[in-house]
Order: sequence, then structure tokens, then C-alpha cells
Amino acid sequence: MQTVTYAKSLDLVQKLDLSEQMELIDQLTDLVRQRMTTHQSHSILELQGLGKEIWQDIDAQKYVDRERASWDG
Repeated sequence: MQTVTYAKSLDLVQKLDLSEQMELIDQLTDLVRQRMTTHQSHSILELQGLGKEIWQDIDAQKYVDRERASWDG
């Protein structure tokens, strides 16, 4: 199988007539749009435990109390 580089592809496209270039644009747009919409969606649950080491030595209640105290100025 022959490898087609971007530069070769661009050269070939420039040799097409305008209507063929427009058709190619339409088909490429559809192709890219399909690839964008078929990406794997993620679950919020994938974030579970992320950054837990930051809170390792912090008492949760003391943290909340300190935050609430700062609201009052």
C-alpha cells in the first residue's frame, strides 16, 4: 500500500476541478463530523478519587468550619 502524505494529497486536490473540490470538502466535513460525534463519552464517576492525596492530612470538619468562618469576614 502506498503512503500518501499531506503534501501529496493537497497536490492531488489542487488538480481537481472546483466542483470536485467542493464535493471533497463536503465528504471530509461529514467524515470529521462523524468522528467527532462517535467519541467515547465519559462518566462523572471516572473522577472518583482524583486528587484525594491533597486532602489526606486535612480534617474535613475543621476545613468546613474554617471556610464558613471566612464567609462572615
